[in-house]
Amino acid sequence: MNVIFAIMFIPKRSKLMKNIAMLRSNVILIVFIYLTTSLLSVNQLFAQEYKIKTIVIDAGHGGKDGSTKGVYSTEKEVALKTALRLGKLIEENLKDVKVIFTREEDVFVPLYERIGIANNAKADIFISIHCNDMPVTSSRYISGYTKNKKGKKVPIYKTRYAKSTSTRGVETFVSGIGRVNEQDEAIKRENASMFLEDNYKENYDGFNPDDPESAIILSLMKNAFRTQSLKLAKLVQDEYVNVNRVNRGVQEKSLAVLARASMPAILTEIGFISNPSEEDYMNSEEGQAEITNCIFKAILAYKKSIEI
Repeated sequence: MNVIFAIMFIPKRSKLMKNIAMLRSNVILIVFIYLTTSLLSVNQLFAQEYKIKTIVIDAGHGGKDGSTKGVYSTEKEVALKTALRLGKLIEENLKDVKVIFTREEDVFVPLYERIGIANNAKADIFISIHCNDMPVTSSRYISGYTKNKKGKKVPIYKTRYAKSTSTRGVETFVSGIGRVNEQDEAIKRENASMFLEDNYKENYDGFNPDDPESAIILSLMKNAFRTQSLKLAKLVQDEYVNVNRVNRGVQEKSLAVLARASMPAILTEIGFISNPSEEDYMNSEEGQAEITNCIFKAILAYKKSIEI
């Protein structure tokens, strides 16, 4: 089930849908609900009997896009290894959940296609896995001295390029507020299938995507995705902390791969490949098991918190 329908378009059993008729008759009330929704628990936004059925796992980069690299491995390799292991863990322990990968081998997948896979599958969760890296910095230093035309001693400057190899830790991102509006088309496109159903007006209590008042409800959905994404991201970070990883926190960024998601979506940086010890950890059996278990436990906690 797509989260879009879970939040907004479940037939009459949904608490939210039961109120749509009243919302339509009173715009002030709609605005009030909009303002107070952020204070409600995520459970109140989800329909009755909602279950997570599909999780899309995205291994960052791939193919011609190798992105960052460490001493002996690349981000695309580590991300793929982690994504496949996480997917297997979910499949073995959550038999009722379908796992879809954006890639299962070293191929290039455009960003818009990655989230498109999730949207088309009506996924309930989208998780993108990446490795972090420190940027190359430059500094000037004196390599020696020479004399100018007047015979005066002057320094010879050269530029040194380097990146930090000591920075470590994990962080998880959600789509920044600046990209929230980019979800509009994805949500509307998903909603279009409702018109193919018999008696859709009855099923959805007269919801009309072209109605300005219904558009306000649409904005509730987008904020609900953001709220849920932040919740999932925090759960992931909490699990990292439980195994003594350095916590760099949850951040909101304008990331293209998350921008058009029509479901809760996160991007997690599992470590710094520019740090030799973290590169070793992410490539080790112990590290792989620990990282994937952290993400899996966060999924379980999130699943438990929203399923009714």
